[in-house]
Amino acid sequence: MSLDVSPALLEKAERGEVSDAEFVACVRESLPYAWEVITGVIAEADTAADGFADNETPPPSEAERGQLLRALASDAIRGGLERHFGVKLAFQNCHRVAVFRDVDGDRYRAFVSPRGQLLNQSPELRDC
Repeated sequence: MSLDVSPALLEKAERGEVSDAEFVACVRESLPYAWEVITGVIAEADTAADGFADNETPPPSEAERGQLLRALASDAIRGGLERHFGVKLAFQNCHRVAVFRDVDGDRYRAFVSPRGQLLNQSPELRDC
């Protein structure tokens, strides 16, 4: 299971829609490592002149890597975080999280391109 959903939140979801705020709170509580990495990169992007920042530090364990993968591989989780923070999240390999404020720029297009993915490969990343 990727999220620890309280019985109250699950019951609310069964009755109808859940707000982004409720969903994001569930993500924050369920995936603390992913939350820390993503909010840290967002804080860096907030002070960057071009609105870009990324994290290239590998997670300390497979459990933390799993949190990043769950957060960024899920359209619902990634979308909820992007709406909440007003950013575009991008992801390469198993831990490189990037934040963009400008998705019309060359930097974003280069990061999400096949070329960008290939250039971000190294032997130590093949098993992640």
